[in-house]
Amino acid sequence: MEKVAFVEKLRLKFPGRDTLLFKDLSVSFHKGERVLLLGPSGCGKSTLLQVMAGLIPHSIDIPMKVENILIPKKWGYVFQDPDTQFCMPFVDEEIAFVLENLGVPREKMKERINELLELVDLRLPNPHVNIQTLSGGMKQRLAIASTFALNPDVLFLDEPTAMLDEEGTKTVWETIKQIADDKTIIIVEHKIEHVLDFVERIILFNHAGEIVADGEAETIFREYKNVIQQQGIWYPDVWNDYIKNRLQRPAFHPQTEILRLQDFKGYRNKEVKIRIDEAVIYAGEWIAVTGENGAGKSTLLHAIMGLIRTDGICTLYGKAIQKIKNIANHIAFVFQNPEFQFVTNSVYEEIAYTLRLQKGAELEIEDTVTSMLKMFHLEDQKQQHPYQLSMGQKRRLSVAASIVNGQKLLLLDEPTFGQDAKNTFALLELLEEYRRQGSTIIMVTHDEHIVEYFATRRWEIENGCLIRDESLISYRSDSTVLSV
Repeated sequence: MEKVAFVEKLRLKFPGRDTLLFKDLSVSFHKGERVLLLGPSGCGKSTLLQVMAGLIPHSIDIPMKVENILIPKKWGYVFQDPDTQFCMPFVDEEIAFVLENLGVPREKMKERINELLELVDLRLPNPHVNIQTLSGGMKQRLAIASTFALNPDVLFLDEPTAMLDEEGTKTVWETIKQIADDKTIIIVEHKIEHVLDFVERIILFNHAGEIVADGEAETIFREYKNVIQQQGIWYPDVWNDYIKNRLQRPAFHPQTEILRLQDFKGYRNKEVKIRIDEAVIYAGEWIAVTGENGAGKSTLLHAIMGLIRTDGICTLYGKAIQKIKNIANHIAFVFQNPEFQFVTNSVYEEIAYTLRLQKGAELEIEDTVTSMLKMFHLEDQKQQHPYQLSMGQKRRLSVAASIVNGQKLLLLDEPTFGQDAKNTFALLELLEEYRRQGSTIIMVTHDEHIVEYFATRRWEIENGCLIRDESLISYRSDSTVLSV
């Protein structure tokens, strides 16, 4: 069978790390294969994709040595973070940029652009819209559409549906399966239930970036389930196995009012993008904010935090939020894109940053940061630049750096995407412990398991409005939660 890509004896080392990520790694891919790279967060799956595409070291300057390598002649790449992929400011221009480079005549571009947007179910009244006005999920669809425009022989897919809702995820994978034909597709994906009927081969990695197994999907899950569980990797029925070991959730009784919204609106470019007629949030609640991509979920968090223009009533502990100085001392905010909030050059300094602003004692800062590094499984990365982390590690760092100040209200925008099973459950358990101690969580999520097993309340957003405010305690009084 014809090889379309391979690497022999790859060695790679990120600056700030004491150890090699790969040590003499060899792997090859054949024409028409559909391969899933499976492993824990930070094991090097995305890095390997970037090496196979030639992005490392030619576009991304990371020291590496290799005895032999074959890079595909015609390839397309979908990144975890779609913002890193865009070259142009507008949706139609982004796809047109690709088509122009392929020599597509101008008169045929409009039709082809519309075909590609329809292919990924990105419905826009006018495709000439600024990309930065799109939601994260809509951006991800655009990134996939622009990659499809290349008509590549080899597709590198690095969690292409990480920020999409369940329906969007299904649509995208159905599209990928339809266009697969004889293409070689190499996938990194945590939502494995959507690709198990599609991939023919799984390459299983451990934490050290070593290949543990390489074979048919069914064989890997049957013969290496213990390894997969030990490494904290997603697998079919992982949530069911997790829930079996949980203890009963304590009852929640609303008492102390934390946040009140009344006739509250958030604006983007003078247009109302989120509207909450009335809502009261109490200490100890975990509110899951759900809805389709582009519904206004992230905008709601931005409005509460004061990152966009608002009007109406928004009070924190009974005081108008606009009159509270240093709001970050009271509210922790985690962006959907973790890179938006990084301000230092190392993982250690990122967590220490807020503590240094408060002029804390250096010894206390060191103790706190060391504790947070251990809690979020980032000890080995403490000297790395935040941008050099895997997406899962970036997410953990963004949460750690945001909550280090002990705020009582946590606004979290998709904090679990890009995480392996072990770190997802560890983060959820940590947040549950914060909730038990009286903190309040407002979390945007597409994961119905989080809604079912952790949230005390669901807010559903549709077209910028809160259309559903539902307590989840009454019909889940026997639900369970793992003690920390």
